[in-house]
Amino acid sequence: MSLTRRVSTSLPQVIGFANRSFKSLRFPGQSLDSSSSPVLTHGIHVFQCPDAVGIVAKLSDCIASKGGNILGADVFVPENKRVFYSRSQFIFDPVKWPREQMDEDFNNLSKMFNAMRSVVRVPDQDPKYKIAVLASKQDHCLVDLLHGWQDGRLPVDITCVISNHDRGSNTHVIRFLERHGIPYHYLRTTKENKREGDILELVPNTDFLVLARYMQILSGNFLRSYGKDVINIHHGLLPSFKGGNPSRQAFNAGVKLIGATSHFVTEELDAGPIIEQMVERVSHRDNLLSFVQKSENLEKQCLAKAIKSYCELRVLPYEGKKTVVF
Repeated sequence: MSLTRRVSTSLPQVIGFANRSFKSLRFPGQSLDSSSSPVLTHGIHVFQCPDAVGIVAKLSDCIASKGGNILGADVFVPENKRVFYSRSQFIFDPVKWPREQMDEDFNNLSKMFNAMRSVVRVPDQDPKYKIAVLASKQDHCLVDLLHGWQDGRLPVDITCVISNHDRGSNTHVIRFLERHGIPYHYLRTTKENKREGDILELVPNTDFLVLARYMQILSGNFLRSYGKDVINIHHGLLPSFKGGNPSRQAFNAGVKLIGATSHFVTEELDAGPIIEQMVERVSHRDNLLSFVQKSENLEKQCLAKAIKSYCELRVLPYEGKKTVVF
C-alpha cells in the first residue's frame, strides 16, 4: 500500500548542540580530551529512487557504518507513485570517511536501488556554487543578492552580473561590483537580438543562472544550449497575473493577497516548476506605490530563499512540473 510519509528526525545525541560548533561535537564514547577530539564536518545527501522496503535503513547504515551521525532526515513518498525522496543531514569525521570514499559509498547505494538522483554535498569541502545574475533596470533583487553574498547569507560565488540596462559608473550597483571585483556586462538588446549567444559566452563555468528581474524572455534554444538550471523571480503569485505589470494587474483586480514566485525557467513563459512562494495581505488602503513596495520586498525574500534552498539541496523535481522542497 502506498502512502504519504514525511519524517523529520533529530537524534537524541544532538539535542542541545544548536549553539555549539561542529568542532566541539564528539561521537558517543569518545574522550573528553579536546586535543584528541576529531573535527567533524557537516554533509548533506539527497536521494530519489523507486520506492522499496529498507531504503531508510540502508541510508542510515551507510552513514553510521563510517562513524557518521544523522542530525535530521526528511522522507517523502507520494501516494500511489512508488517514488522515494529523501534528504539527510549528517556529521562525520573526514579522516575516517574521506570525500572520495563517501562518493563511492553513496554511489553503491544508488546502484542498489536504481536511483534516479543521488547527490552528496559537503559545504566545508566542496566549492560554492558559481552563479551569474541577469538583471534589467530594477535594482532591488540584484542589490539584495549582492548584499546577501557579501554577508555570507547566500552560499554562492557571483561570477558576473549581466544586464540589458546601462548603469552609470557612479551608481550604487557599479560601485559595489567594482569594489568587490565582480564584472558587469552591459548587453544592449533589441526585439530582434536578445544577445543570447553573448550571454552564453559569459556563463560557461557557472552552475546555474539567476534572473533578478531580468525582463527578457530566454528562448528554448538558449535553455538547451546552457543545459543547467535557471531560477527566476516573478513579481506575482503564479499562475495568476502572468506577463508584464503583474503588480498593476493585481492592483486593478483588487486582490487582498499579493505574492512573489520563484521558479525554474522553462520554454513556457512563467510556467516552470515552483521553488518558493510568499504572500502578504493588502487592502483598499494601499495605493499603487505601497502595493509595489510590498511586492518588491516579497520578491527579494522569495528569490533569496529559493537560491538558498537550491544550494542546500532542498529542491527536487517532482512529476515534471512540480518540486519537492524539503
